[in-house]
Amino acid sequence: MPTSPEPIALGQRFPLTIKRLDINGRGIGYFRRKITFVTGALPQEVVIAEVTAIHDRYLEAKVHRIKQPSPDRVPPLDPRADTVGGLELAHLAYPAQLAFKRDVVAQSLAKYKPAGWQHYRLDATIGMADPLHYRNKAQFPVRMIDGHVQAGLYKPNSHELVPLTDFPTQRPLTMRVITTLCGLLERLNVPIYDEKTNSGIVKTLVVRESFATGEVQVTFVTNSAKLPHKSGLLAGIAEQLPMVKTVMQNINPGRTSLIWGNQSQLLAGQPYITERLLGKEFQVSPQAFLQLNPTQTEILYQTALEALALQPGDTLCDAYAGIGTLGITLADQAKLVRGMDITPEAVADANANAKLNGVTNAQYEVGKAEELLPKWLQQGFAPDAMIVDPPRTGLDKAFLQALHEARPKRFVYISCNPSTLARDLVVLARDWRVDWIRSVDMFPYTARCEAVTAFSRR
Repeated sequence: MPTSPEPIALGQRFPLTIKRLDINGRGIGYFRRKITFVTGALPQEVVIAEVTAIHDRYLEAKVHRIKQPSPDRVPPLDPRADTVGGLELAHLAYPAQLAFKRDVVAQSLAKYKPAGWQHYRLDATIGMADPLHYRNKAQFPVRMIDGHVQAGLYKPNSHELVPLTDFPTQRPLTMRVITTLCGLLERLNVPIYDEKTNSGIVKTLVVRESFATGEVQVTFVTNSAKLPHKSGLLAGIAEQLPMVKTVMQNINPGRTSLIWGNQSQLLAGQPYITERLLGKEFQVSPQAFLQLNPTQTEILYQTALEALALQPGDTLCDAYAGIGTLGITLADQAKLVRGMDITPEAVADANANAKLNGVTNAQYEVGKAEELLPKWLQQGFAPDAMIVDPPRTGLDKAFLQALHEARPKRFVYISCNPSTLARDLVVLARDWRVDWIRSVDMFPYTARCEAVTAFSRR
């Protein structure tokens, strides 16, 4: 009788041929007919995989050695790529990254199988001419390491901080501001948060930079309302960092995975900085959502505008509107724009931005899209066009039902998560045909993918 194979053990090594990348950028192979996800491996490679976790239906592994490298493998963009998050594809040539992001959409469609998915037109991913230093925001935890105040990123699946003074996807000015702030905190002996004892004050530095104006916004996320040596800190910022136009404190007490707390106060300067997109100016407050890559945001929005094909006299609903960037950009072509967002600061920014740009036919309201859209429809609002840009969780069921009832003639979905996009398409494909899906590379060297879907009503 044939003997059963030995059970797979942690640390076991075996040769593996990599078939493709999964949606998180890990290589996929099959060992004893069991799917194996290998961090750091690329399609067409033969690797010696080392098992790091065993599950009922799959294995996780890392690359012990590469026997046959992929033609798309390149030297890692940064030596810290394996140490911190945000550079999952640092070893993959950029054209192959773009192809992968289109494939992520295809994988998601194949998993959920919305009606007609095999015939959807998937356009090539739009990449960047220079895919470096593209992020306009950094949110770095702050800790005491070897007697010094350091800010950086955690190692994957840990709370071990890797100090950073430069990073290939962050703007040099952003990193200079963070490094200078750490120096000020250290010189003034401001208490730094200790996660083990839940003591200390400063937990996180949030720095946002305007590509258009060079203005910088700084937020100290603190463990309490106290901020010792506040006056010295503000004086140091004014002297050493004149580009900083906003200094905010956000209070987020206790151990929590959330970066932001519920209470904020302006410490110095103005409550916003100004960014420009597609010829319009936008005021951005610290907690308001704005796409992290302004260069590609313009391309993303131009793609969405092309897909929407707004007609004169159309009434537009701008769902998950953030600070109103899309709706305000489109307001010149529409009769009326109504939008909503759950963040009060973002809605305040959106209404202020309408005024700033001389837009009188756009109005924004605080609330959940799945609650406000049904309410507006009951009140007689009948949008001719709808544009949605939801969070990674996708569209809520109540919103999908309201959308089914509204059935706008023109509809565009901007997605930051192909999996939830494909899931939502199962419902949306009942009312609309998918004309095309075009991915836009908002986050080079990561596995994240944004996509614009153009629909026409059945």
